[in-house]
Amino acid sequence: MLDKLQNIVDKSSSIVFFGGAGVSTESGIPDFRSVDGLYNQKYDYPPEIILSHTFFESNPDVFFKFYRDKILSCSVSAKPNTAHKKLAELESKGKLSAVVTQNIDGLHQSAGSERVFELHGSIHRNYCERCGKFYDVEHMANSIGIPKCTCGGTVKPDVVLYEELLDDKTVSGAIKAISSADTLIIAGTSMTVYPAAGFVRSFKGENLVVINMSPTAADDKAKVLINGKVGEVLSKITV
Repeated sequence: MLDKLQNIVDKSSSIVFFGGAGVSTESGIPDFRSVDGLYNQKYDYPPEIILSHTFFESNPDVFFKFYRDKILSCSVSAKPNTAHKKLAELESKGKLSAVVTQNIDGLHQSAGSERVFELHGSIHRNYCERCGKFYDVEHMANSIGIPKCTCGGTVKPDVVLYEELLDDKTVSGAIKAISSADTLIIAGTSMTVYPAAGFVRSFKGENLVVINMSPTAADDKAKVLINGKVGEVLSKITV
């Protein structure tokens, strides 16, 4: 299968990479749904409740404690892995036209990728809900209690919580990129999170590649299906 993937990469001129949590696990960032993932750990509230807009509004102190302890603690110090670096290399060589990611860690940009559509936002962007002033991720990680702006407003991370809509501009850009790609690589995601997972229906190209540790909803449509870690697979591709 690696030979087939290499052949597809060699012949492609507009690859789009669609990635999920499995892309960043090799950087030490746990996913949500694995056996030891966030959803299988025990808290006073389920993670999907804590990470909802309603909970953020009603219990911001608990939200921010969870956010620092379980989201920022592993993401702030994480470094790009071989998958992020290979994708940046593919982009620099004119092979990759865009990265569409469900991750919020910013590791694609850290590796050098420039055209990245972050469907669920980023921990690196934080804004005051009152005046709109920007704050970086270090401010959030080092804050205590509910992070406040100099104006007194609450500083909210620019990540998409449950009950919140995806950013229209990001969505339209991601769909446009996918629809114009000749190759779509889906990696590190089970393709179960909507609406993001539905974006692949826009793909009209010939080559659908799936790289994941477990079965996905796109397996039956894939021209190349590889069961493995994303970084380990992509590291074997030459550009």
